[in-house]
Amino acid sequence: MVRIPFDELKARVTAVLTRSGMDPQRAALSGELTAGTDRDGVRTHGIARLPRFLAMAREGAIDLKASPTTVASFGSLERWDGHYGPGNLAAYAAMSRACALALEHGVGCVAMARSSHWQRAGTYGWLAAEQGCAALCWTNTIANLPPWGSAQPALGNNPLVFAVPRGDGRHIVLDFAMSQFSYGTLEKYQRNGQQLPFPGGFDEEGRMTTDPAAIQKTYRALPIGLWKGSGLSFVLDALAGMLSGGKITSDLGRTAKDETGVSQIFLAVSPGAVSSFTELDSITARAIDSLHSVAPLSESDKPRYPGESVLRIREENLQQGVAIEDPVWAAFLELEANVSG
Repeated sequence: MVRIPFDELKARVTAVLTRSGMDPQRAALSGELTAGTDRDGVRTHGIARLPRFLAMAREGAIDLKASPTTVASFGSLERWDGHYGPGNLAAYAAMSRACALALEHGVGCVAMARSSHWQRAGTYGWLAAEQGCAALCWTNTIANLPPWGSAQPALGNNPLVFAVPRGDGRHIVLDFAMSQFSYGTLEKYQRNGQQLPFPGGFDEEGRMTTDPAAIQKTYRALPIGLWKGSGLSFVLDALAGMLSGGKITSDLGRTAKDETGVSQIFLAVSPGAVSSFTELDSITARAIDSLHSVAPLSESDKPRYPGESVLRIREENLQQGVAIEDPVWAAFLELEANVSG
């Protein structure tokens, strides 16, 4: 690992994006979102994704200059077109708008077609919670998950986020993909030469395996909850396409570089519309106290509510510098040198 001060990391990512052709103001936000992902400990979806992102931009799959636009409005529901622009910027704008609609109507929803990979899904749950909104958002993806009963990929791993705001800022944010291990996590295990702790997908012969390279080669990740995760993935994909009027998984390509033109949903609810925040905070506090009261299996693995560890990791990385794996930092330095040249 190397440790890079957060402000330095943010500035260097911003500079790379600006020199690659992104508007400086948009590059600054994208740089903050990207560096913030590593700051919060999600090292698979921060600067580790930059080389692929910029390669897709060079190939025309992502338009660095494109911004989303509203194409239809139905009260508290809006349809947007992402125009194949940077996914994290489009998602940030969409969730911000969903929160604004929720604060006006109680509930707000933005359904976006033709976007691209949004980096860390949980970013938009934290964004909503920081604005005092509960949230639910998800995206569809390329076919990289077999439906239950098959070893052939036909579903997306379709990351799903839930967020519950808390008055003290210690928000509850659940961020998970439909695959037992996200493809970013599979890449990390492969990069470090490690096997998975338990089977995470199928190999070319259709056998369950702990080999991350075999799973990535075939795009045959194991669904969470087996048939339940398979069904959930299918429903999320259908809803995303229906509400946004955009593509479903079967309309997308088959490789990581094809993961553009995706459909995404951003739903926000203003809890203050139905109750006082004092009452709501007491409810979440009781739920958390109940979770913390159970006996842990070990001192190193105590039950935690979703998002609990993020603030601890964030504080550590702000104090000591953001922890980045050596191969990821080497790839970033190479990217930085190439765009500087």
